[in-house]
Amino acid sequence: MARTVGRTLAGPLLLLNFAMYLIVLPLAGWALNKIINGESHPYLAGNTATHYFCIFSLLAGTVGIASMFSGGHHVRAWRSDSLAAAASSALIAWLLTALAFGLACKEIHIGHRGRRLKTLEAFIIILTFTQLLYLLLLHAGLVSSRYGPGYRDSEYAGGSTAEPHMKSSAPVV
Repeated sequence: MARTVGRTLAGPLLLLNFAMYLIVLPLAGWALNKIINGESHPYLAGNTATHYFCIFSLLAGTVGIASMFSGGHHVRAWRSDSLAAAASSALIAWLLTALAFGLACKEIHIGHRGRRLKTLEAFIIILTFTQLLYLLLLHAGLVSSRYGPGYRDSEYAGGSTAEPHMKSSAPVV
C-alpha cells in the first residue's frame, strides 16, 4: 500500500486536470473567435489583455490535454521509463498554464471583463495549482521510492546492476 501512495493520488488528479482542460479549450476558443470577428458580446467584454490571455489559454489547454495522455500512460505503467515523458510534458503544460495565469491576473487587475472571461480566469487559476500539485506528485519518487518510481529505478532492465563478466582469462595490457 505504501508503494502506491503516489499512484492512488495521481489518478484522480489526472482526471480532474483533464476535465478542467476540456472546459478551458471551448471557453478560450469561443472568446478568441469573438475577438477575431470583432463582435461585442455581453459575456465577453474584455480589455487589452484578453487577446493574449485567450491565446495562451488555448495553448495551455492543448498542451495540457496532450500531457494528460502521457500522464495516463504513466499512471497505468507506473515505471521510471514512462515517468520521463509524463513529467516533461506535465512541466511544459504547467509552464504554459502559469503564463496564462499571469495574464489572468493582469486581466483581473485591469478589470472590465464579462462572465465567461471570469469563468475562464477561474479555471486557469485553479488549473495552475492542480497541475503544479500533479507535477510535484510525479516527482515525489525522487524523495523516496515508496511514493513512486524515481529516475534511478532500474528494475525493468533485468534487476542486475553488476558489470558484465569477461569470458577471456588473458591479462589486459
